[in-house]
Amino acid sequence: MSIDKIHIDWQSGMAFDVEVNGHKMVVDAYPEVGGMDKGPRPKTLMLVALAGCTGMDVVSILKKMRVDLEGLRIWVEGELTKEHPKHYSSMKVIYEFKGKNLPMDKLEKAVKLSEENYCGVSAVYRKAMPLSTEIRVVE
Repeated sequence: MSIDKIHIDWQSGMAFDVEVNGHKMVVDAYPEVGGMDKGPRPKTLMLVALAGCTGMDVVSILKKMRVDLEGLRIWVEGELTKEHPKHYSSMKVIYEFKGKNLPMDKLEKAVKLSEENYCGVSAVYRKAMPLSTEIRVVE
């Protein structure tokens, strides 16, 4: 069993210094709730985790399939509940592939493999909420 570990140190107000895998960043809140907007909100980083996890999978899988991408942008939309504790009730992942003559069947297969077999973030999130997917191709 492997254990990931981070630490977080309070700066002031609502800001915290975070160190993740030797990389430093700040998380903070919106000014209207006492923050100074020095960094992203912690909850929003959940969207980043999903996009990064599936993105790495998809790029790796497509490379093995010999699909030549010019670019990949992944959008993740999270729908927040209105009541406290506010949390994401659903997420939508939009894969925007860029390239010429990209084979849709391989793009779909790579996304499906990531979502169903490889991405640990989506595996956890899927237990908590519905996840949906959209694939777009930009030439």
